[in-house]
Amino acid sequence: MTSSPFGLLAELTYRCPLSCAYCSNPLNMAEYTDELSTDEWTRVFTEARDLGVLQCHLSGGEPLLRRDLVPLVASASALGLYTNLVTSAVGLSRPKAEQLKDAGLDHVQVSVQADAPALSDEIAGIPSFQRKIDAMRVVKELGWPLTVNVVLHRQNIDRIADLLTLAEDAGADRVELANTQYYGWAWRNRDALLPSRAQLEAAEQVVRDARSRLAMDVIYVIPDYYSKYPKPCMGGWASRQLTVTPNGDVLPCPAAQSLPLPRASVRSSPLAWIWGESPVMNAFRGTDWMPDPCRSCERQDVDFGGCRCQAFQLTGDPARTDPVCHLSPDHAVVADAVAAANSLVHLELIPRPHR
Repeated sequence: MTSSPFGLLAELTYRCPLSCAYCSNPLNMAEYTDELSTDEWTRVFTEARDLGVLQCHLSGGEPLLRRDLVPLVASASALGLYTNLVTSAVGLSRPKAEQLKDAGLDHVQVSVQADAPALSDEIAGIPSFQRKIDAMRVVKELGWPLTVNVVLHRQNIDRIADLLTLAEDAGADRVELANTQYYGWAWRNRDALLPSRAQLEAAEQVVRDARSRLAMDVIYVIPDYYSKYPKPCMGGWASRQLTVTPNGDVLPCPAAQSLPLPRASVRSSPLAWIWGESPVMNAFRGTDWMPDPCRSCERQDVDFGGCRCQAFQLTGDPARTDPVCHLSPDHAVVADAVAAANSLVHLELIPRPHR
């Protein structure tokens, strides 16, 4: 029996004022310009609530570019969903924040590119550092819980101690230090983004020290490429989370649009049917689909063969064992990338075009 999803990632738009070189959103932006309307998103929230969803993460792109963000928050909140705004904070003025507070928004997550203004603006592609600092101040003044999210990579991981200080000074309740996932534009910049082993070891020591002295929660996710075993993608394929893209496609994870699977859309099917019956949700549920070495591995119910999107990206076959796993017959492609990262001095990032 299929369990109910816990969380909905509502990707309201892929439009964004930033042009981060590590962006993992799709490259084929033309497919996502016909965004769901206010009424369509309200129906999605209602169907998600009825399906058992408890948390609604309003993301993008930049969700603040949706002119109907306030009524969307109000509709999700009225349904009893816990609402979390995932934002660059560019455009989060005090008046807008007060409107979102009145609409019932429960939590704000702000992305930060670096602790130093010049580096942060360089990575983001526009002057935005001070606007983020100002927005985080407003978030705390209005009484919201604040999560600071930092995508780590070769260009900023050496500043992890300063990034933690920035989050602490901002009054963050939680900080997420997540190494880059190599999809979309980030895939094009992988060699320039993948940190060295020495950088990772230094960063991990900083994180250990921070966890022992800081009051805020510190979440640290190492790069997949340096793991002995793969992470269980989203807690298992279509087992806990679902993503709805700006055009209404429903996916088990944000990167699954890249896989050669039939699409399912809220514009043509009820969310309950998509979750329980659609091919895209059932393609890699459970363990029956697994080839060896996963099929005979004692960890098959722990990591579920790893990430299907990563397997497809690195091997061309989404049913292969995630090459991150040291037992994968394709592990050499990851080992080669790591070896290259540890021999590099510096590569220039290719900025993503504004969209």
